[in-house]
Amino acid sequence: MANTTSASLKLTVQATGENSGTWGQFTNTNLLILEQAIGGYTGVALNATTGATLTFSNGVLSNGKDQVIKLTGTITSNVNVVIPDGVEKTYLIENATIGAFTVTFKTSSGTGVTWGTTDKTKKLIYSDGTNVINSGFISEIVEDTSPQLGADLDTNSYDIQFDDATGIRDDSDNEQLIFQKTASAVNYCEITNAATGNNPIFSVEGGDVNIGLELTTKGTGLIKLNDAAYNAEATLTDGATIDWAVNAAPVAKVTLAGNRTINAPTGGSAGQFVSLLVIQDATGTRTLTWNAVYEFASDTAPVLTTTANLGDLFVFRYNGTKWLEVGRNQALTLS
Repeated sequence: MANTTSASLKLTVQATGENSGTWGQFTNTNLLILEQAIGGYTGVALNATTGATLTFSNGVLSNGKDQVIKLTGTITSNVNVVIPDGVEKTYLIENATIGAFTVTFKTSSGTGVTWGTTDKTKKLIYSDGTNVINSGFISEIVEDTSPQLGADLDTNSYDIQFDDATGIRDDSDNEQLIFQKTASAVNYCEITNAATGNNPIFSVEGGDVNIGLELTTKGTGLIKLNDAAYNAEATLTDGATIDWAVNAAPVAKVTLAGNRTINAPTGGSAGQFVSLLVIQDATGTRTLTWNAVYEFASDTAPVLTTTANLGDLFVFRYNGTKWLEVGRNQALTLS
């Protein structure tokens, strides 16, 4: 009985009693073809207009039998890469061609898998003997137009990068959070979660020493707070002269243990409102000399309440030059 060949890889199928003295040679060639089919790699340069027809010669190594094929060359029209009908095989194909034209990997008579004009990716495909079919497995995330996670995404200490004016959408494809890019940005926002009994933190950080935060509405829209907002009351350090950083402590108090002078506030912005509660200590009768930037009605500084442990509350608005008094409430019992 004569030798035959297998349908797909064209291996030599030896008949019983054939190939005396050369049996080992046929077997070794078959093993090399199997190696080629399992892990072989080849590059195939496509013709610019006709593509390529891969070879499947009987009983010898052929470029159509390789597992991994890299398609190269400059193409000037849509081209096909063709394998014979009847071949059943898997392939990992990389489209590394140059030129904005399609490449279709197909059987002689059937359909195939097509790379688009700008699709220069890798695909895992297979032939069922009639057609070439895309396995659906992706080699690059860009190929999956609707990816879904099966578990939480761990960034492994890396960042997620967004293109300008892109961001996060809901499951109805509506925008939820859009990131806008500033060239050469050095300042940014941070969100920190919190344990039981503590508040999450939204803060700004970056390369600058002093960094503010802007909230901007669209059109005539307003910023609405659904719950109360407040500045935590800060305690200023008492001394012969008293400093007040109104950017860090816009709501402040100080207890006078002697006659004092209060310096001009630092860190203010035009339009800012601040308040200061001035408290007499247990002795009382303490005086406070105000810096000239504090402006009072008729240019007359107030006389403090002299009673021990009582407080005087002052509210100011900054116009960029002066701190204008807009309210005063004196002789307040604080506890």
